[in-house]
Amino acid sequence: MKILLHALLLFPFTLFASEKRLVEVNGFNVEYQVAGSGEHVVVLEAGGGASLSDWDPVYETISSMYKTIRYSRVGNGKSSKTDRHFTSDLYAQHLKQLLDILDVNSPFTLVAHSYGGSIARDFAALYPEKLSSLLLVEPSSKHDVDILRAIDLEKGNKEIEQIKLDDMKNGMSNIYLDFWSKRPLPDYPHIPDIPLTVIVSVKTMKPRQTYSFHTLAGGCGENYGRIGRANFLGEK
Repeated sequence: MKILLHALLLFPFTLFASEKRLVEVNGFNVEYQVAGSGEHVVVLEAGGGASLSDWDPVYETISSMYKTIRYSRVGNGKSSKTDRHFTSDLYAQHLKQLLDILDVNSPFTLVAHSYGGSIARDFAALYPEKLSSLLLVEPSSKHDVDILRAIDLEKGNKEIEQIKLDDMKNGMSNIYLDFWSKRPLPDYPHIPDIPLTVIVSVKTMKPRQTYSFHTLAGGCGENYGRIGRANFLGEK
């Protein structure tokens, strides 16, 4: 026991966290970090324009229970900048290549936020055998742009324009061309029967704004969660 305690004092984070590293994936440097240990693996997919640090608030907690992998997509964080237009399915393929390099062979849980949800859906369609479950946190929806503009057209357009400007800093490599500028958006790919959890929230708004959102989404509260799941599964 004394030897174990001494080892923990000398290397307090060895069991739980590694340094952030870069690895070459299909000609691009990709920033990643692996922490924790155990039989179960959790992979974290950040939202649009975000790096692996987007998961800072929960990373330590998750990695204390499971082997946890987070990374920055090409164009984000310390990963390579590029002027290549990456779509969500290309990002999904890049994730598969990264996990092959990291020798992740057993099915894992993919946790995705916002635009990462689009990548997760593509990953599930392309590589269903790689997943044990999906957890989508406020996932993007093909209706997001229409809802944003219907709530407040002027403000919505300004926010979408800001997304475009932010993308330009990263070489126009990710979400604006792939998501915000497409009308209509292509249907989400069909995925097999995989355990799925969707976490969404509802923000209290002014009556006019609430009415617009309520009209478009068919009601907030429990209906919004149902609609989000229906969009993901292709249900009507």
